[in-house]
Formats: sequence, structure tokens, C-alpha cells
Amino acid sequence: QVQLVESGGGLVQAGGSLRLSCAASGRTFNFLIVGWFRQAPGKEREFVARISWSGDNTYYADSVKGRFTISRDNAKSTVYLQMNSLRPEDTAIYYCAAMKGAALTTQGAYSWGQGTQVTVSS
Repeated sequence: QVQLVESGGGLVQAGGSLRLSCAASGRTFNFLIVGWFRQAPGKEREFVARISWSGDNTYYADSVKGRFTISRDNAKSTVYLQMNSLRPEDTAIYYCAAMKGAALTTQGAYSWGQGTQVTVSS
């Protein structure tokens, strides 16, 4: 089974940028759909973005569309989330996970990473 590890979180001012990485171990990574989710304090975990195994197809939550970009490098077994124009409401723990089919919710995700904290100050 694939194992995922997130990195790249930190503290940034509003309007700033961060790039998160999701590194995978396991030979099946290149065939996986991978998604990013986030969970703010007191809120449910929510979908942020997903990318197909080839990288040709991406999908974003409306709240991040136009600001975040998901990409992958299968040679490095890594998926990235470039986050620009960050807002205080983007503050959350960000998780990556493998995803099933056309899923856009946590129920369709598995092999979760441990998460990385993103804090956006105003």
C-alpha cells in the first residue's frame, strides 16, 4: 500500500505563497489519483484539489480555484500544491491522500498522510 508524507507548511502573511509537497513510497504511485484536503480548527476536513495519474486532469474546490495549482512529478513520486494569494481562511492542516475514481470527498480517499500545518496571518 502506498504511504504519503506531506511537507512544506509554515507561517505566511496574507497574499503570500507556499508550496506543499506530498511524497509517496510504493510502486503504484504513478497510477494513483491524488488529492489534497484541509481541516481548519473546529471544522470538517474538506476537499481542496485532485490530480489524475497522468497529471492531465485536475479539479479544484471553488474556494481555491485560480489561486492554487496541483501538479505531480511521477519520476519523483511527488504531488505538489502551489498556493498563491493566501488568505487567513486558508489556515488549516493540509493532508494528501490517494483517491478512488471520481471522488471529491474524504469518503473516497485513503492512505492519508500525517498532514502539514499552514497558517496565514492577516
